[in-house]
Amino acid sequence: MPEEFKKPIHIRARQHITRVANVCDAACREWRVYNRVLPTAFLVGVLLFLIYFVTIAAPLDFPTGSLVRVGKDQSVADVGAMLQSKHIVRSAKGFEIATKLYNSKTHIIPGEYFFSGAEDILTVGRRLARGDYELVPIRVTIPEGANSREMGELLAQKIPDFDEQTFVNEAASKEGYLFPDTYFFLPGEDVDTVLSALEKNFQKHISDPSVAAAISASGRPLGDIVTMASLLEKEAPRTQDRQVIAGILWKRIELGMPLQVDAVFPFIIGKNSLQLTRTDLKTTSPYNTYTNKGLPPGPITNPGIDAILAAATPIKTNYLYYLSDLQSNFHFSVTYAQQLANQNKYLR
Repeated sequence: MPEEFKKPIHIRARQHITRVANVCDAACREWRVYNRVLPTAFLVGVLLFLIYFVTIAAPLDFPTGSLVRVGKDQSVADVGAMLQSKHIVRSAKGFEIATKLYNSKTHIIPGEYFFSGAEDILTVGRRLARGDYELVPIRVTIPEGANSREMGELLAQKIPDFDEQTFVNEAASKEGYLFPDTYFFLPGEDVDTVLSALEKNFQKHISDPSVAAAISASGRPLGDIVTMASLLEKEAPRTQDRQVIAGILWKRIELGMPLQVDAVFPFIIGKNSLQLTRTDLKTTSPYNTYTNKGLPPGPITNPGIDAILAAATPIKTNYLYYLSDLQSNFHFSVTYAQQLANQNKYLR
């Protein structure tokens, strides 16, 4: 028998009670410690959360998808104030401290910074201290026949912080020579870079041996070809129709007839063929092909390579008139009487 059970029962009972009391006493002391520590820990946690929320966390109105330009001559304090005004950080001073954590010289790297989503002040400070721009190229497809105003609007929709008005102003003199294609531009891309890409792409396509040979064989200046192509781009979508129409329009120029092309009016007054009135046809403009003979003074759109080739390779026919019905099918005629008959048949 174990030695413990040899003791009288009352002694064993007292010993057991003593052990239970000791355990309870220890538990009570531990609970008293927890009772003092837990509220303190809770308050500390709340305080830390408030500090994080007020100084470190991203502002609730963080401008998602924004682009920020940091200039070469801007100080950290200036950039911090700018970021605070744009609601990217809560505190300009906090930004200075965060920047210093990642660069002891308190130096930031200039350039364009893209913020796709909300970021806390530590992340913002690290990125600007290390030049982490996070710029992802943006795909922009410019359709054939878009004019410079339409291009500017499209680019501004796709590229954050793009200067649409400056683009439109500078592109106006380059109308017709900005090649419609798919491009990849960075957020905040400057206007000169975009224009250069569009112009270089035009030169690349025009310099293609087959295209260059067709333009040379036409015997016409490139400017006339591009201007004619800009009309064809809006007049007809199919290659053969474009070539037949090109033959008609070149013939009208040779005969001293006005071109009478409706495609110029969206460029002049913003109206398409179905919206035009007789008064519109008399609008005073050097681009009005009803009141002026010959080609307009310049392109009205930026044509694609198909329209350029159609202008350079017209199909010669006896036709002198044409029209498009409501299903976009073309009907050609030799005489004005035939043209009037086609109008009555297909447009009324």
